[in-house]
Amino acid sequence: MSVLTATWDWLADPAHWSGDNGVWHRLLQHFVLTVVCLVISCLIALPVALVLGHLGRGGALAVNISNVGRAVPTFAVLVLLLLTPVGNWGEGPTVVALVLFAVPPLLTNAYVGMREVDRDAVRAARGMGMTGRQMLFRVEVPLALPLILNGVRIAAVQLVATATIAALAGGGGLGRIITAGFNLASTPQVVAGAILVAAFALLVEAVFEAVERFAPARAGSAR
Repeated sequence: MSVLTATWDWLADPAHWSGDNGVWHRLLQHFVLTVVCLVISCLIALPVALVLGHLGRGGALAVNISNVGRAVPTFAVLVLLLLTPVGNWGEGPTVVALVLFAVPPLLTNAYVGMREVDRDAVRAARGMGMTGRQMLFRVEVPLALPLILNGVRIAAVQLVATATIAALAGGGGLGRIITAGFNLASTPQVVAGAILVAAFALLVEAVFEAVERFAPARAGSAR
């Protein structure tokens, strides 16, 4: 029996989809972890990027500092966090490591989007007597929305793919299917887990692609 056939048989077995160790439960854990990390990352990165992009000051430094995080492996950050008091916070180390991983694309894309807003539109808004806050939320953010959403999409897909490391810290998610497959020396289960993660990432990509297609119309209506 080939690996692909055995993998299909594993995925087609209803017993592997139910229960606390089943696919549906692990998928829900993976989804919740991804959403939590994405929301925290957005709350950290987007306000900073929008304000700096609006002011046009300090953004390049902030982006360069955040991009340093891309050079540090997420797994290495997770291991180091497990050796600190944060390691006793349950999913804490995983959440911190994933948030640090997701901040750079969010910050970079949002800042670039703000700085690429048509300056004539900004000057026109200022000439109309708009306050800084009004210009930010009624002109700059709507025009920068496509790039902002692109950063959110990149971060979301990366989080889905990287959240598998939660299993290495005793957490949940689809990574548990893969690690369990390694422990059982079951290649079909490992491959099945990888396929599920890839399919989830592609689904998230498709959802955000649809949202990004809708964003220009929303931006136009906001103006």
